[in-house]
Amino acid sequence: MNSQPAGRRRIRIPSFSPIEAGMLDTDWPLLARTDQYPPDGDWATWLILGGRGSGKTRSGAEWVLQKVRDGARHIALIAPTLHDAREVMLSGESGLLNIGYMQERPVYQPTRRRVVWPDFDGQGGATGYLFSAHEPDRLRGPQFDCAWGDEFCAWTDPDAVLSNLRLGLRLGDDPRLCLTTTPRPLPALDRVLSSPSTRVTRSRTRDNQDHLAPGFLKSMTDLMGGTALGRQELDGDIIRDDPHAIFKRDTIDKHRKTTAPSSFDRVLVAIDPPSTSGSRADACGIVVVGRDPSGPVPKAYVLHDGSREQVAPADWARAAIELYDAYGADAILAETNQGGDMIATIIAQYDNMIPVIGRHATRSKSRRALPVSLLYERGRVHHVGTHKALEDELCSFGSTYQRGSPDRMDALVWAVSELLLNRIEPRLRFL
Repeated sequence: MNSQPAGRRRIRIPSFSPIEAGMLDTDWPLLARTDQYPPDGDWATWLILGGRGSGKTRSGAEWVLQKVRDGARHIALIAPTLHDAREVMLSGESGLLNIGYMQERPVYQPTRRRVVWPDFDGQGGATGYLFSAHEPDRLRGPQFDCAWGDEFCAWTDPDAVLSNLRLGLRLGDDPRLCLTTTPRPLPALDRVLSSPSTRVTRSRTRDNQDHLAPGFLKSMTDLMGGTALGRQELDGDIIRDDPHAIFKRDTIDKHRKTTAPSSFDRVLVAIDPPSTSGSRADACGIVVVGRDPSGPVPKAYVLHDGSREQVAPADWARAAIELYDAYGADAILAETNQGGDMIATIIAQYDNMIPVIGRHATRSKSRRALPVSLLYERGRVHHVGTHKALEDELCSFGSTYQRGSPDRMDALVWAVSELLLNRIEPRLRFL
């Protein structure tokens, strides 16, 4: 079962009999969240990306049941293994054998690898056929009205399974496919996502917390919260990492902090301004970083990512000033290659008392980023909390997953470089 969306609450009336109350508990339109409804319009594949325990299995099972009610007669049910198909798609608490009204629940026939629904309308009962993703060739030949594939990202050869399955989706007026999975950065998943006939819904573990064991969400959040693994397994995000990327997620996770030091000796708001404004402009990277001088070596703490997408100079200037005030920063640091003195001029229009440090880039982004990535590996840079968009950009830079200009990363690199690499350290001279 799943928690209620706003405006769709379960009604509890004491006069209901146990049978009536049970009927309410099987009424999916009353129980489902908005993200658990099939998309409207014309589509061939419904991709449900969700964290563990987010209710995606129930969504897939209820979709199949509704297709049976609507007249589907031949359904393909695919899981990573036959064991998974039996234990999750069929027998699990949210599986096909345990949802819907009692009189319409199917019967499992294990020797024939299938489930059979009662004959609702005198046209013959529907049949669901179980398949293992380990055996894609078993999908050659059979034909179906619809199909449900569970944990798609755990299939051993998803492309082979999908190609055979789609050739078999040729019965009825509108054969469709539902895929439910906790995502992983796989090329096969990217191909499904890129198809114009795919519709995607997303859900998080916390969205379904009313129907999880007490303490489960807290224990999982304590264990994985704020990490790349937590974003994947609990939030259903696609976490893309690449061995060629300069920054690594496990390094960021290893040195992540939940709180910042009580004080810093210096705080900077760093800006990587776009060269243009308007709908096609790059983002303006705006990152707040503080320096903690205590300990054997100073360390940098990434406090906030306030980057703005496609905004005019006046907008990103105001955003930078607001962060300057909020964090009690010492200065605003800006790359001047694109804007030159314009940045200081714009900031001065709002507050001419704010120090603006200009830095001109003479090296490429990758050459500037490499020394900072080494500081990460040495444990000298800590992220306070999670900065999702910034971390995605950091960990895709230099990889096949990089998209667009890394403006957030560049702002961070300027700030960390200024705080940890550009310092003039005291030296002792002996005579």
